[in-house]
Amino acid sequence: GDVVRLVVGDGIRIGLAGVAAGCLLALWAGRWIAPLLFAQSPRDPLIFCLVTAALLIVACLASGLPALRATQVDPNVALRME
Repeated sequence: GDVVRLVVGDGIRIGLAGVAAGCLLALWAGRWIAPLLFAQSPRDPLIFCLVTAALLIVACLASGLPALRATQVDPNVALRME
């Protein structure tokens, strides 16, 4: 359980940092993107929430699958490989 918590926690932490930076950049760049959008606001909160949720789900899956694989490795074999 500790291995999964460690690996998934790091993946989610990195994903949150990326989402936060991306949201700030998108909000900042919204004024230049607005003329390219048709009948849509560049600061639509629903779109921001949906994209944030999708990216965090992908981050969980991307860190969860290797974490589950790491739990199947024998600790003695992993320590001898180093």
